[in-house]
Amino acid sequence: MLCKECQLNTATTSEGLCDACVTAAAYDAPPPAPLPPPGGGPAAWLRSPVGLGRAVRALLGVVIVTDLYALWAATEVRGVMDELISGEYGADIELDAEHADKLYASAGGAQLVALVATCVVFLVWFHRVRVNAEAFDPHIHSKSRGWTVGSWFVPVVNLWFPRRIAIDIWDASGDRSKSLETPAERSTPGLINAWWTLWLVSILAGRFAGRRYSAAEEPEQINSALTGMMVSDALDIVAAVLAILFVHRLTRMQDEKARSGPGVVPGGVPIGGSHR
Repeated sequence: MLCKECQLNTATTSEGLCDACVTAAAYDAPPPAPLPPPGGGPAAWLRSPVGLGRAVRALLGVVIVTDLYALWAATEVRGVMDELISGEYGADIELDAEHADKLYASAGGAQLVALVATCVVFLVWFHRVRVNAEAFDPHIHSKSRGWTVGSWFVPVVNLWFPRRIAIDIWDASGDRSKSLETPAERSTPGLINAWWTLWLVSILAGRFAGRRYSAAEEPEQINSALTGMMVSDALDIVAAVLAILFVHRLTRMQDEKARSGPGVVPGGVPIGGSHR
C-alpha cells in the first residue's frame, strides 16, 4: 500500500504513512515546552542519547580489550615466576622477568587510559539520560540532578547513589505506570543489579590485589597477588559486558519513548536516530 501522504513510498505505519513522511512530520512539529523540575532549577529538554550511547559502548569494548591484554600479560609474569620458583636462574631468566614486568606495566597503563576515557564519556551520557528521564517524568526521581555526576565521587555515597539514580532513570524511561509507585515499591531491574554488583566487586578485588602485588617481593607472593589481579580483571570484563547491555537498553528505551511522544527537541531535531 502506498503512503497516503506522498503516494510514492510504501506505507510502514498503521496510519498509512511512510518513513520519509513520518520524519518530515517530526521536523515540522513545534518543539515541546521544557518541563521545570520539582523545586525549581533548569528545565529538562529532551536530547538524543544515541550518539553518546554508541561512544560509551565502544569505549567499554576498549576496556574489555585492555583487560584481556592485562590477563595475557599476567600469565607472562606468572610464567617467569614459576621458573624462579622451580629454581631456574640466569641471564635469560632475568631478561624474561624484565620483559614481563614491562609488559604488565604497559597493560596497567592501557587499562588506566581506557578507564578514564570511558568514565568521562559515560558520565556525559549518564547526565544526558538523567535529564531526558526528568522530561519524561519529573516526579519519579529520588535524587536531585546534581547527584547524577557528583554521586560517583563522594566516598561511601558512591556505593549506592549512582545505582539508585540509574533505577529512577530506567523507570522514567520505561512503563509510565511505574512512576506511580514509590522507590520502595518499584522492583529493581536485574540487569542494573548484576552490573552494579560485579562492578563494585571487581573494584574492591582489584584494590585488595593491587596492594598485595605492590608489597610482594618473593615469586610465590607475586604469583598469589597476580591471581587476585586476574580475578579482578575477569570480573571487570563481565561487568563491562553488562554495562554495554545496560547502556544499549536504556538508550534504546529513551529513543523509542521520545519517538512515541511529541518527538522533537529544540531546533526541530528529532531525538531519535538509529539505535543499532
